[in-house]
Amino acid sequence: MRDVTLALAAPSSGRMPGVTDAHRGRLRELLVVFGTLGVIGFGGPAAHIALMRREVVERRGWLTDQQMVDLVGITNLIPGPNSTEMAMHVGRLRAGGAGLVVAGLAFILPAGLIVLAMAWAYVTYGSTPAGEALLYGIKPVVVAIVGAALVAFARTAVIGPLRTAVALAVALLWVAGVNELVLLAGGALAVAALRVETGRPWAAIGIVLPAATAVASVNLLTLGAVFLKAGALLYGSGYVLFAFLRADLVDRLGWLTDAQLLNAVAIGQVTPGPLFTTATFIGYVLADLLGAVVATVAIFLPAFVFVAIIAPVAERIRNRPLTASLLDGVNAAAIGLMGAVSVQLAVAAVRDPLTIALLAGSAIALWWGRLPSVLLVATGAAIGLGVSAVGIGP
Repeated sequence: MRDVTLALAAPSSGRMPGVTDAHRGRLRELLVVFGTLGVIGFGGPAAHIALMRREVVERRGWLTDQQMVDLVGITNLIPGPNSTEMAMHVGRLRAGGAGLVVAGLAFILPAGLIVLAMAWAYVTYGSTPAGEALLYGIKPVVVAIVGAALVAFARTAVIGPLRTAVALAVALLWVAGVNELVLLAGGALAVAALRVETGRPWAAIGIVLPAATAVASVNLLTLGAVFLKAGALLYGSGYVLFAFLRADLVDRLGWLTDAQLLNAVAIGQVTPGPLFTTATFIGYVLADLLGAVVATVAIFLPAFVFVAIIAPVAERIRNRPLTASLLDGVNAAAIGLMGAVSVQLAVAAVRDPLTIALLAGSAIALWWGRLPSVLLVATGAAIGLGVSAVGIGP
């Protein structure tokens, strides 16, 4: 109220001084925060969400852990790149529709440009850097960041024996190969049904690639349609993306070989930001810069639409008893999935005394709470490159 009063009292200058300047300031903040995360966001969606939590909950206080956990649950229910959609949700809550667009683009574009540079290197030289030394130092840091976020999320989302059982069951079933969407729906229904059953119905929603395909053989409209379909329908990990694109690009159209597609997905995994920037790489390989733009826009466009549609509904779900119970179940299931993915990441990342030391040092720094995530990730990257240079690392 005080801000509105000051704005009305200010002299007129042809614009809205208080509100407009504050809104622009928030958009700049979103640009900086999510642009930075787009550069340092190694490790996949679980790591991205953990990094976002550290920035928007711990360091800036834009959201509470409960709000963040609710967004994780809701985002898991719609197709598309989950961490990118999380960025859009945060942007919308912070600065409305413009914030949704700014946060989403800020998170996507740095990764897209990095992948585009790697695609150029492939087309020009026939190879791209593997990045093993970089990831050697970064992965243990990411594991620590994800672990800290999981502990914080669990305090909010995994409360009581029912939700604890759901989270553990989902983690085990996901490792056993059960589809993640089935697990999320099952978690939601289990919590809501058991609450009803107990009589509380209203307490209860370096890679060397083969030669590139000739540009002339690729139709841009068809290319765009392939990636638009992927962005609109895809749930799951990079391996699901591989299977989804293979049906069109390898089997139906014959534009890529299996080896090319697998290596293109690998490029998305070893670069920061959303895995869906694999589309940027494939688009460039198939149809140069215009192909990269078409593929990237097509695969990410549905996410902007889905978040814009579901966000107003999401804000009301927590306030309705039945849907709140369903959301609690989804949240517990989502934390179980995130935990299972984190264990797999830790097994792959922590494999010798140096990576153990990096994990422990990062955990201590996170507990201390004063070091920004970008500094921790940069330190891990520098150590990884340093030990590789002297022949100690991977």
